[in-house]
Parts: sequence; C-alpha cells; structure tokens
Amino acid sequence: ITIDEYKPLDATTNPSLILAAAQMPAYQELVDDAVAYGKKLGGSEEEQIKNACDKLFVLFGAEILKRIPGRVSTEVDARLSFDKEGMIQRARRLIDLYKEAGIGKDRILIKLSSTWEGIQAGKVLEAEYGIHCNMTLLFSFAQAVACAEAGVTLISPFVGRILDWYVANGDKKTYEPSEDPGVKSVTKIYNYYKKFGYKTIVMGASFRNTGEIRALTGCDYLTISPKLLAELSKEYVKLTPRLSVKEAQACDLEKIHLDEKAFRWHHNEDQMAVEKLSDGIRKFAADAIKLERMLKERMFSAENGK
Repeated sequence: ITIDEYKPLDATTNPSLILAAAQMPAYQELVDDAVAYGKKLGGSEEEQIKNACDKLFVLFGAEILKRIPGRVSTEVDARLSFDKEGMIQRARRLIDLYKEAGIGKDRILIKLSSTWEGIQAGKVLEAEYGIHCNMTLLFSFAQAVACAEAGVTLISPFVGRILDWYVANGDKKTYEPSEDPGVKSVTKIYNYYKKFGYKTIVMGASFRNTGEIRALTGCDYLTISPKLLAELSKEYVKLTPRLSVKEAQACDLEKIHLDEKAFRWHHNEDQMAVEKLSDGIRKFAADAIKLERMLKERMFSAENGK
C-alpha cells in the first residue's frame, strides 16, 4: 500500500522487515508457498528451513517488484558476514531463485554486510557474475573507500544509527542537521566518490528525522521509511540540493588505497563504526534465527504431533 502511495524507484528488504511482514495475516500465502518449496526440495530439516527462508526472501522481493520500476535489495544471511565464499554462494542462490520466478539479475541488488569479507564477496559477484551488490551496515569512511575500490554497484551508509551512537555515548543529545554526525559521514563519502570518479551509488539510509533527509538532498539515492515520507509530504518546504558533484570535486579530500591490513586498522580506529557494524550483524542474525524458528514451527510441528 505504501509503495503504491509514494511510488519509489527502488525498494529494500532486510531480515527484520521480512520477519515483521511474515507475521502479518496479509502475507501468509507467501509464507505457505515458501514452506511448501522448502519441503519439496527435501534434505535435512536444516536444509529445508534454509531453502524455505531463501524462497521467502525472494517471494517478498518479487511482490515488491510488481509495484516498482527499479530494483529490490535482498539481503544475504548476516551469519555469513565473515565468510566470503559463503556469501558468494548464497547470493548466487538468491539470484537463481529470482531467475526461477522469471526475474532477471538486473532488477536485484544483493545486500551484503560491509565487513572486509563482505566487500571482497561483492567484488567477486560484480566482476565475475555480473551480480549487483548493495553494501549495507556501512558506518566508517574505511568501509566506503574499500567498497569503492571493490567496484560495487551501491552502498548504504547508515545516517541515523551513527547519530544514535553519538547521542548514547556523548554529552551532546541534539544536533542541527548540518552538524549531525551521520549527515557529515555520508557527505564526506559522497564528496570522496564524486571527486575521484567512482561509479558506486551512494544511498543514504536509516534516517531518524526529516532534517537529516533535507541535509542530504542531492545525494545519489536516499532510502526513506514510509513514516518519514509522510512527514516530508506535510512539510511543504522546497528541497534544494545540499550535495553536488561540482562542490565535491572542489573539496580537499585525498585519495587513499586500502589493502586488508590498512582497512582493518582504519576501520578499527573508528569506535562508533566497529560497535555499530557488530551490533547490526548481531541484530540481523537474531532476526534471521527468529524467522527460521517461525518457519520450522510451520514446517515440522504438525508432523511431530505437537
């Protein structure tokens, strides 16, 4: 309903959103289809649940694609965040499932955690398989530089979660949009990419208020929740671009190269980014486990006579 109202170009999913949607009465048919698919493929209980889970992600993605002209992002299991080969394999599996549903890979972005392993998985998926990647849980400048060097299609730097960390860990509890640490982080990344001609799309994500959105107008893409879209629609303020390629090219950032050692060091120097990346992975993993439990109950509790 929200998609029909706001008509976005693209849309995104994550394990938390899928978990919430899978519990809504409106989507029980999709859950039933995923369960049937998992059982049909057979194998161990674990394999059946994993296959049902992947299918459910793809079924939700396919539903969204009926309503938008662009691409949908589908996330690889966060528990694979430190397993490069595992992420590559799972991404290819998701793309195959979309293909079975008649959807080409040009309409899909595979979401990967922006760990070193995730970024390298993205590099292989893009270069060797032509699979477009959306690097998520991105909080540090080091992560952004490594993503640009890997040649991924898109990054999702998290604005609001950065603000959350500074509010929770510092004395300052409110920020003007231009001083918001999340806004400053994305502005720096955007300027760096545009100054040095990287093709990777910068898509600001996880907003806490409309001020952050206004402060990043001009960014390539922004992913905005229905709640904040509703607030923006009521504000009647003309949005003027705050970010531009011209200004980015005039900024004084210097180009840097990060191998694995340098990446790990620079990322580790950013306490906020280290904590938010690990916290984000844990939360997405926890929701993936909850979703699997829900599917397991649907798939096996009846036959176990419970």
